[in-house]
Amino acid sequence: MEASDQSASARRGDRRALSAALRASRDDTLARFADYRRACPTLRIPVHETLNPPLWELGHIGWFQAWWTLRNPHFLKGVRADPDVARTPPLRANADALYDSSRVPHASRPTLPLPDADATRDDLARQLDAVLSLLAGVPDDGDDALYFFRLSLLHEDMHHEAALYMAQQLDIAVDDPRWQPAAAGARDTLSLPAARHQLGSSGHGFAFDNELCAHAVSVPALDIDSAVVSWRDYLPFVDAGGYDDPRWWSSEGWRWRTAQRRTQPRYLRRAGSDWERCIYGRWQALDADTAACHLSAYEVEAWCRWAGRRLPTEAEWEYAALSSALTAADRFRWGAVWEWTASDFLPYPGFAPHPYRDYSAPWFGDRRVLRGASFMTQPRMRDPRYRNFFRPDRDDVPAGFRSCALD
Repeated sequence: MEASDQSASARRGDRRALSAALRASRDDTLARFADYRRACPTLRIPVHETLNPPLWELGHIGWFQAWWTLRNPHFLKGVRADPDVARTPPLRANADALYDSSRVPHASRPTLPLPDADATRDDLARQLDAVLSLLAGVPDDGDDALYFFRLSLLHEDMHHEAALYMAQQLDIAVDDPRWQPAAAGARDTLSLPAARHQLGSSGHGFAFDNELCAHAVSVPALDIDSAVVSWRDYLPFVDAGGYDDPRWWSSEGWRWRTAQRRTQPRYLRRAGSDWERCIYGRWQALDADTAACHLSAYEVEAWCRWAGRRLPTEAEWEYAALSSALTAADRFRWGAVWEWTASDFLPYPGFAPHPYRDYSAPWFGDRRVLRGASFMTQPRMRDPRYRNFFRPDRDDVPAGFRSCALD
């Protein structure tokens, strides 16, 4: 199934499609957990703000799914559900104290008295069986009844991607060919006329709260890359001393670069006159035609200044991705890496939070919008209106960029 079909199935599919996707997502979750267990039998990993203990991650995924479906008396109400309604008891008596990410501080997770791996896997198996049984009996004629099942599916898919970029950070081998770096593709220029674009999601099916409140925005004429920047495009900036020249960096970016002592992109090293790249703990010759990746927003902005380019806004990115002005020959290619934009993560006008209150609202104004998808992203997650969001200093996530001509 093509990525676009999988995305449509996850957001708008019926019970049968959703049940199959939930099973497939869980298979991948357990496969990644097995990778961690092989590499680190104790399942103890370094304490870091971007890392969660693997056992906690596994338990949290099952807890989240049960919290919003099995244990939620309002699960059929969808976005109209009361997020604070009293829940039924969990399968494991102390699950709320262990796995509720809204109440369990990140720093405390490594010291929690978590069940062992076998007990956690057993919990997840019982939880998923119960969820699938519940799903089989819900109405199949509306979005409300399926909303929390879809949310749980995509939440698990997000954690699968996090497991992959944490594996990259921890040098844990991942041999599945589905999750390997992707080619950038030919980087040509797409010229688009000025237009009024309907930014955001509307209509039936699932949407995250920060995607909704579609509204018309004016997008000026622009020249935008048809594909993301590759290492072949990016490394001349490094070779020209770009990491040592504050002219190309914002003041905030230069402070980050100095504090990190960064002289080149993360996960790259020089090998004589060539470059090598570390992929899931294995160093190999760099394929210069793959998408430049694991770059912070500060690094991509510095490249843009050096190259006389700029980042697109999220409205420009979405307009180009969905534009009917482009022919099949002038295709806007995306999905190799998450793409930094010039836009801060802010609510659309009229924003109203969905029952999962902590998904969007706590992060408005603190993060930058990324669009697209990456080689680590489940195909079900790929949607041109999806808004990812991270702090601009994050270079552990599989993020890169495309550029626009200066106005």
